[in-house]
Amino acid sequence: MIFETVSTSSDDTERLGQLLGSLLKSPEVIELRADLGGGKTTFVRGLARGLRSKDMVSSPTFTLNKIYKTKNLEIHHFDFYRLNDAGVVADQLAESLENPKVITVVEWSDIVQNVLPTDRLSIEFKMMPNSSEERKISISYRETQAKIIRQLETKWQKSQP
Repeated sequence: MIFETVSTSSDDTERLGQLLGSLLKSPEVIELRADLGGGKTTFVRGLARGLRSKDMVSSPTFTLNKIYKTKNLEIHHFDFYRLNDAGVVADQLAESLENPKVITVVEWSDIVQNVLPTDRLSIEFKMMPNSSEERKISISYRETQAKIIRQLETKWQKSQP
């Protein structure tokens, strides 16, 4: 199943992340797919805010992973962009996936597909032609996440001008 929308600005992208974060109450795995500058970190910033994190969110490209504290959970944000072999970071990812108090977010996940569960949200950001700001955002999900995505869609529609 897929929920698709268009973000017209980075504020929109962050708001969509915030709305999703506000709906998450238990562990979840979120795969983010986009080109460089596609809006992944902006989305995670909103996700963290929706989960009531006060931490400063930044891209984990050079640190490979970052952990953000939230009210009841942690966000473990992984970025495999610079790696040809996931190595020990794949082990850290596997530990994160087993932790019932963690929302795991993964960027550039091609080299860890064998570690990721099939039951995950996969969010793709695609730049719209002739625009530097607009992005088509597609969220692929399974039946187990349908309730959350229906709620997200309702909140998103209500938040639009």
